Amino acid sequence: MNATTENQAADQAPSVDDTAAEEFAERMFGVFNASALCLLVSVGHQVGLFDTMSALPRSTSAEIARAAGLDERYVREWLNGMTAARVVEHDPDSASYWLPAEHAASLTTAAGPGNLARFLQIIPLLAEVESQVVACFTTGGGVGYEAYPRFHELMAEDSTATHDAGLLDLVVPLVPGLRETLEAGATVADVGCGSGHAINLLARAFPSSRFVGYDFAVEAIEAARQEAAEWGLSNTEFVVRDVAEIDAKEEYDVVTAFDAIHDQAHPARVLGNIATSLKPGGTFLMVDIQASSHVHENLEHAGATFLYTVSMMHCMTVSLAQGGDGLGTVWGRQTALQMLDDAGFGHVDVHEIETDPFNSYYVATR
Repeated sequence: MNATTENQAADQAPSVDDTAAEEFAERMFGVFNASALCLLVSVGHQVGLFDTMSALPRSTSAEIARAAGLDERYVREWLNGMTAARVVEHDPDSASYWLPAEHAASLTTAAGPGNLARFLQIIPLLAEVESQVVACFTTGGGVGYEAYPRFHELMAEDSTATHDAGLLDLVVPLVPGLRETLEAGATVADVGCGSGHAINLLARAFPSSRFVGYDFAVEAIEAARQEAAEWGLSNTEFVVRDVAEIDAKEEYDVVTAFDAIHDQAHPARVLGNIATSLKPGGTFLMVDIQASSHVHENLEHAGATFLYTVSMMHCMTVSLAQGGDGLGTVWGRQTALQMLDDAGFGHVDVHEIETDPFNSYYVATR
């Protein structure tokens, strides 16, 4: 390359704003550090340290470990990491640690659906399949449900907190006349029911109605049946079945789907089957991700980065692993409304509730 060509290449090279570049590098380092904190928080939640510390005064690592029934050396290292992250406070003179009440409000089981420590477990779970997802960028296809051994356990924990906080008092009233219908006696199906906690809550509250939950995950259905048995419920049934294969016709008064449609291999087929399965005048309650179908409209969405990440690392890829459409987590309101219309739902109302900031609640009728 001669001097003239070199000068032309230099002239065409984009200029770099050194300040902006430095700010971006600092941001990436912050992400690196926060990712490590995510692991610490997940571990602390799983071993019960946040709940333990929230009930203790300022205590040494040995006292905290003894109260939690854990190994002191591991607890001390965890405490030091949490201290460095400004989550736990530390007094070097007394070698004591404590969890401020303001922090405990977002990190303990008492926080209910606001327990962010429970939520942060998702990141380590997704990291377990990183190499398999990386391979899919070259080979296509997807990563199947079987690659996520803790998925149903984590989702059950999350949905239990959400449903306990608002299903009966906030969600049921969103659907006009639903409480009266359930009190009088209705047939209800939940598609993609997971561990079945929503169905069991409804069945206990409305004993005159009958409920069936469908999911293809055997371990989730077994957990649902166990909870129903423990609660002494006689008006529930849980069936291992791919919801795309449900062929009921005008059988149900109400069908529900809690964060399940976007994961399906063929969501349009599932929605069509749901419409067919409803009795005339029946209602479909679909709870799914609150977002736009257009990425530029999600830039101010507080959880957008997470939603696209969990889509790539789980929701989209498990659909593709089944030879599905790969709809993805962030299918968004516009696509959801269009697909509901295509399935035969002539009227749809969309609601949000305070206890569930990540989801929209679609109330659809034929």
